[in-house]
Amino acid sequence: MLGAAPIAHIIEHSGAFLAPLVDVSGTVVDLGSGGGVPGLVIAWMRPDVKVVLVDRRATRTDHLQRMAHRLGREDQITVLTSEAAALPRILAGRADAVVARSFGPPESVLSAAIPILSTAGILVVSEPPDGSGAGRGPAALLNLFLLTLRDSTASRVARLTRRSTG
Repeated sequence: MLGAAPIAHIIEHSGAFLAPLVDVSGTVVDLGSGGGVPGLVIAWMRPDVKVVLVDRRATRTDHLQRMAHRLGREDQITVLTSEAAALPRILAGRADAVVARSFGPPESVLSAAIPILSTAGILVVSEPPDGSGAGRGPAALLNLFLLTLRDSTASRVARLTRRSTG
């Protein structure tokens, strides 16, 4: 589920999500959690936030549920088997942050994230660690969704926030 990269490299890449989330409290949703990165790393390093891991494949969410149990974080981590489009109907509230690593093209990431983000929420997106997903956030698409690129790291992680409309 995690690919061929060494686990240490995958964890290091997932750690790059932490700095953009430094001011976030509340709920972080990991879209397309797969094997659990970056969501499980965020949960481990930030026990003060609730983490919702979302994947559409039950085999993956079963694995994620077992991992949350092994880590002793069942109270902190919620695992959902769902399509991203259904999240606005099934989440308990809006997310303070949404993270996505290799979720899909920019249109898919933004279409899934925007409906579940709080007004002041942030979106933290990443290309795969191998760089195979170049161009995940073109300026025209960001403008369409009223987002602003706040910062980006060498790990190809970018923090996006809503722009004020007034």
